[in-house]
Amino acid sequence: MKFTELYDKMARAAWEGKAEQEREKLLSQGADPYQLNCLLNPDGHAPVWKLKNCRCLPGHTAACIDSCIFDAITRDEKGNVTIDAGKCVGCEECIRRCEEHNLTASKDILPALEAVRRGTAPVYAMIAPAFVSQFDSQVTPGKLRSAFKLLGFAGMVEVAVFADILTLKEALEFDRNIKEEKDFQLTSCCCPMWIAMIRKIYHQLMPHVPGSVSPMIACARTIKTLHPEAKTIFIGPCLAKKSEAKEPDLAGAVDFVLTFQEVEKIFSFARIDPAELPEDDRDHSSRAGRIYARSGGVSEAVTGTVERLHPHRKIAVRAQQADGVPACKEMIRQLLDNETDANFFEGMGCIGGCVGGPKALIGHDTGREHVNRYGEEAAYPTPLENPYVVELLHRLGFDTVEALLEKSDIFTRKF
Repeated sequence: MKFTELYDKMARAAWEGKAEQEREKLLSQGADPYQLNCLLNPDGHAPVWKLKNCRCLPGHTAACIDSCIFDAITRDEKGNVTIDAGKCVGCEECIRRCEEHNLTASKDILPALEAVRRGTAPVYAMIAPAFVSQFDSQVTPGKLRSAFKLLGFAGMVEVAVFADILTLKEALEFDRNIKEEKDFQLTSCCCPMWIAMIRKIYHQLMPHVPGSVSPMIACARTIKTLHPEAKTIFIGPCLAKKSEAKEPDLAGAVDFVLTFQEVEKIFSFARIDPAELPEDDRDHSSRAGRIYARSGGVSEAVTGTVERLHPHRKIAVRAQQADGVPACKEMIRQLLDNETDANFFEGMGCIGGCVGGPKALIGHDTGREHVNRYGEEAAYPTPLENPYVVELLHRLGFDTVEALLEKSDIFTRKF
């Protein structure tokens, strides 16, 4: 039985609440126990799964090994590859390069649906800023929120609201730390691929990375601060977020990570068309938070916020961006070789930014257009003008926005 068929059968059974019965049935039909274990217990495996043994010849270079810049893939004397869960970031480059089509991205549908169906705790869907028009150009945030509630979620939260808060934090960090022309800052709150690359390959630059969590982690920690019994499920276009959610200093904030492709499958099983549902509007993110989903969005958001913090600041933000791993590496080379005068660096692992993520449902150019439009529709240009951000910070115990630099366990990580 092919893995895709096994996955479809188990995912449908999970939606119907019959995953265990389907597992026993499939085992009796000769299904691979390892593949079933991956589906039922994704937390015990790397973000990339090896479906069967390889036929790469010993002594010959394997494309998957060559493609991994994190040295997460090795192989034994028989040529079979092993993926190190502690090193794998989930960039999916090995999946694209595998000549045997033997690797696949991890799936969280089964345990995530079990958490929703169990109903013992409220489960919140946290939707990434790149969600705009992914499921249909007619699917508004309000319609999507209605769809998740029909599935059994307690609610849907736009992660863009927390991109607003992280924009404030990074702008305050820039204002505090960039005092001379030679000073510079690398953004720490957007792409897990970017952060992993700096931490594991260019670690000498870590003193220039402020300790900010991603908007995903900030959102999940906030939900669990306000609703301690809640479960959180992040939904986006990125496989690397599954790896980020398991990092030792971040683990426990996000319970499951689903991709847009996984959620599309769930909607299909449930026969839910979000475009046909009524509006349920709640969130109030600014333009700054909404444009995080495309390359250059973080730089633009932080630049605009710094300008509003101190419009006559002597040293302005001079941003440089790169998207795609080769371009990110080249930008870092320029920084290390003093070939750039930028003082704020933003890297995105995917072409086009998050809208170009491997699990997006639409092309990155189309995604960028929709994200830009959604950003322009925002009532506020930056989080400084957004009263909902200030109100949320007050609920979390922050008396002023400046307090983000003084007491921000929710929004800070220690690299």
